[in-house]
Amino acid sequence: MSRTGAWRRGTVHRVDTERTREDRLVSRRALLAAGLSIPLLAGCRIRSDDPSPVAGVTARSGQLRTRHWPGHRPRWIVMAPKGVDKPPVVVSLHGKNGDALATFGSLRLQDHIVDTGLAVAAIDGGNYYWHARRSESTGDDDISPDTPPCDPGSMVVDDFIPLLGRLGYDVSRVGFLGWSMGGYGALLLGETMGPRRVAAIAPMSAALWVEPGLSSPGAFDDAEDWERHDVFSHRSRFADIPIRLACGTSDPFYSSDQTFVKGFPSTPSYDVTGVFDPGGHDSAFWAGHAEDQMGFLAHHLAGGSG
Repeated sequence: MSRTGAWRRGTVHRVDTERTREDRLVSRRALLAAGLSIPLLAGCRIRSDDPSPVAGVTARSGQLRTRHWPGHRPRWIVMAPKGVDKPPVVVSLHGKNGDALATFGSLRLQDHIVDTGLAVAAIDGGNYYWHARRSESTGDDDISPDTPPCDPGSMVVDDFIPLLGRLGYDVSRVGFLGWSMGGYGALLLGETMGPRRVAAIAPMSAALWVEPGLSSPGAFDDAEDWERHDVFSHRSRFADIPIRLACGTSDPFYSSDQTFVKGFPSTPSYDVTGVFDPGGHDSAFWAGHAEDQMGFLAHHLAGGSG
């Protein structure tokens, strides 16, 4: 069932990042049940409510070689409908303090794979808001600012998506889904790749700020970095890319997400829907909207590259 929400005006809130409990890991036992074999990383917090295995879904994982994050081999995970040849791909981008496993933990996107026929691919992206940074330090961590630059957004576009194609998935056009930091990333990478390569974008609680002085510590290197990656001023790049942005009315990003949606021209080139329901910045809201977001992406990916 699709959801609707009433428009209302609000004030812009300063948000001190998305440090929610929901961006956690699905357990090793659950991954093994789904067909994955991944070593448990030291320091990872394990959810007690392990997701049950999903019938009809296959899973594979690995580590990505990428020049965009020197010295790192980010973990990736793909779950896909069993027996489906070259399924279309949804790239799922995690929120802050999350990782690839979060997509299949509290959000449980695997529950919607069989019904939609979509593969879901996720990768570790750090806390870099899915764009190029001057070093591995965001300025809000204990990492040395003398570390090399990193660019998880280009890692996804240049390395991860091509890898998915080599693995046999249909990446002629992809869909993007993400929540919080990943919701912003889904919009940013969607506008970067453009309508020839992106079928639709389905962010939730996107971490958006209407001006650089309002952004969370560590989200951008400086005001110029925010301006370079400002999705508000780049709305024209979303022409011919359908967007369905869902956000809770109690979410601190509610006002800025609403502002983003309402700023698009009322012309046929822009197909932008805002879904604003009661709810907060948490996995209950995101998981509750995952079915509709996946259905939206499936609708627009059904035509493949055509």
